[in-house]
Amino acid sequence: MNNDPTELKRYIRQMRFPGIGNVGQQKLAESRVVICGCGALGSVVANTLARAGIGFIRIVDRDFLELNNLQRQVLYDEADVARGLPKAIAAANRLRQINSEVEIEPIVADVNFTNVEELCADVDLILDGTDNFEIRFLLNDVSQKLMIPWIYGGCIGADGQTMTIIPERSPCLACLMSDGPPPPGTTPTCDSAGILGPIINVIASLEANEAIKILSGNLEQVSKVLSVFEIWDNRMRQLNLESLKNSGQRCKVCVEKQFDWLSGKKGSQSAVLCGRNSVQLSFPGEQLDLEKLESELSKLGQVTRNQFLLRAVIEDFQITLFPDARAIITGTEEISVAKTVYAKYVGN
Repeated sequence: MNNDPTELKRYIRQMRFPGIGNVGQQKLAESRVVICGCGALGSVVANTLARAGIGFIRIVDRDFLELNNLQRQVLYDEADVARGLPKAIAAANRLRQINSEVEIEPIVADVNFTNVEELCADVDLILDGTDNFEIRFLLNDVSQKLMIPWIYGGCIGADGQTMTIIPERSPCLACLMSDGPPPPGTTPTCDSAGILGPIINVIASLEANEAIKILSGNLEQVSKVLSVFEIWDNRMRQLNLESLKNSGQRCKVCVEKQFDWLSGKKGSQSAVLCGRNSVQLSFPGEQLDLEKLESELSKLGQVTRNQFLLRAVIEDFQITLFPDARAIITGTEEISVAKTVYAKYVGN
């Protein structure tokens, strides 16, 4: 952090808060974070942390901007959409305008088991800005292996939840969801259930607040609960995570150190189908309810189904789904784009 009094004026209100002060602000300036996903949650988190003076922010995102992103993704505008920019690049451009003192590293990539360790190895904190549980379980694995805290957040409709995970001090995501992520197609997506911008701001602000606590050296203030907000119905619930830690069950991840997602034993498999402008995604061991998906996807595009498969034409893509959770996304040869389409319309 630049100790010039003129430059410190940027953070003076934050430094006057007793939990931060000069020492805490210096720690923030020396901190390094990675934000995995810079859509709705990630853009709010990145915006807040850059303004707070976090020294280094790595942004990893596989997606590009669309007009419908602007309703809730606060770092972007219509000019970014018109330019067809990847989210990571557009976010970096804006953050550098907000705070030139912060080092921003944008990476346009799909976070997966082959690169996640390298992306996270040199940071102090991992932040969740993703839209699917596969990546979250991967982040949970790498957090426990590298002993780096991470903050989970997720939103759908008007509901959201978040929890902070500190290795050897708190339960992990696998403790909370011991059976793993919900099977593809069993949970709503933003495109089927919609999403309200305010819930994004609530959850992302809590993520950023937890990040500031951790990075400024205030670990004793870190939340020990899973917080769930239902803002349309004006409800808030909290689950005491200590009860998970003391349940007597041995978590395969944070206790037994089995990193199946990080090793590639679990997770989707993908392949570009040569000459077909298509990508196949596979989810071994999962099943899809094609009848249920037909009902949901019919609201978004043209859908046909028989006993063997379901085919949906939505926007620029043809999505073919099979009962064994296999999918062929036609309209792209980019695996990262196909994964985005699958997460957007099917889930997981």
